[in-house]
Amino acid sequence: MRMHRSAVLIASLALAGCASARKPDVRLPATFEAPQAAASAPIALDRWWTVFGDDQLNGLVDSALAANPDAKTAAARLAEARATATSGLTRFLPQGDAAGSAKRTHTEQLSGTAINIPGFSTSGTSENYAANLNVSWEVDLFGRIFAVNRAAKGDVAAARFSYEGTRASLAAQVADAYFQARGLAIQLADARETVRIEEELYRIASKKAQVGLTAGSDADRVAGDLAQSRAQAEALAAELQAQRRTLLILAGRPIEPTASVNVPPNVGRMPPVPASVPSELLARRPDVREAQARVQSASGRLLLADLSFFPTFTLTPGVGWSKVVQPGYRSTTDSWTIGGSVSQPILSIPRLLADLKAQNARTEQAVLAYEKAVQTAFGEAENALVRLDADERRVTVLVEGERRAARAYEAARKGYSLGLTDLQTALSAEQSWRATRAQLTTAQVQGLRQSVTTFKALGGGWPAERYATQTK
Repeated sequence: MRMHRSAVLIASLALAGCASARKPDVRLPATFEAPQAAASAPIALDRWWTVFGDDQLNGLVDSALAANPDAKTAAARLAEARATATSGLTRFLPQGDAAGSAKRTHTEQLSGTAINIPGFSTSGTSENYAANLNVSWEVDLFGRIFAVNRAAKGDVAAARFSYEGTRASLAAQVADAYFQARGLAIQLADARETVRIEEELYRIASKKAQVGLTAGSDADRVAGDLAQSRAQAEALAAELQAQRRTLLILAGRPIEPTASVNVPPNVGRMPPVPASVPSELLARRPDVREAQARVQSASGRLLLADLSFFPTFTLTPGVGWSKVVQPGYRSTTDSWTIGGSVSQPILSIPRLLADLKAQNARTEQAVLAYEKAVQTAFGEAENALVRLDADERRVTVLVEGERRAARAYEAARKGYSLGLTDLQTALSAEQSWRATRAQLTTAQVQGLRQSVTTFKALGGGWPAERYATQTK
């Protein structure tokens, strides 16, 4: 009766200490407020960078995913998580080691009554052999293995999604760096074109000054602008060289010459992004999936903390064999044992209760981190779509403005060469055209970079369809 009352008391304490993870609040709006232009053809989000139609970009991203140290480190962490999960589950398998020993002893004894008086001697050899196998096996009657397995699966899933997230982020970094390089190449080409134009203006101004049509100060003014343009071209060439090296390092090809990266001086088109709804972020964003997996891991550990109040049963079977061989004596022994033990927490219950409360707090933190990851994902996707739409409209406006500014400059240049306008008019027209063209280039590059950000924000860059929406 006393044992029954004790068991009831312990079970009551265990149930009183039980805690369960609350269901995360991952509600999202039905649609994005940002306008979305649906792609004319389906886009494979796992390899979104291919929609830019740039073979060199595709090669750089593929090289980075295969050789970049960050990608390799993430793969090694995934392998470590898988090995650790397997190791944690083996505690519920029979444990034991075989032990054996062998010993051979030779003895020789000489005895006598006095010095120089012959005595007698005895000698012999004895042998001892032994082998044992002792096993310890925790009998899981309350489902601890399922709690450990749940936590282990959550850890492996979190590592897997971290691996996928690292690769997706790396692809975005490469694409972003590549488009920055293309922007620099355009700026360098524009700077060199400016040098050519100002050399032509300097030639015209000098010729006019020689024949007395204009003052010599016109040529001096153009010479000053020409020097600035040449200096800017040199600076842009250096920046482009550095950006090429950055690309090679990201691609895992740091020792290759920068000339191996051909950066054309053009921007290219901004591809449309696929129409999406916020709820898809729960399955497509690897950081959200990782946070979800960490909730699973924490809830498994919480369940295991609950079960620590219940008794532990352990079986301890064993087998043994020994053999003794001595002069005139031989013995062989075979043996087996079967035993067991039970351990019930009593005085350690206050500590287990404190551990349970701590794990409950850690689980709540994991749930909050999951909710925050969902909210962050929605905010990033919504803002990326808004900015992408604004960049597209900005490029459209600047394309028309640049076309008109170029036409105005060409007219002013011809007028100056024919003596119909002065140098100030030609220079002003050139500066206006160059400023508008610089804004257009910046907007186009920013638009491409924003496209990269949008694809990443929508969860592109990894094969999400390979995994179920819910981790098991």
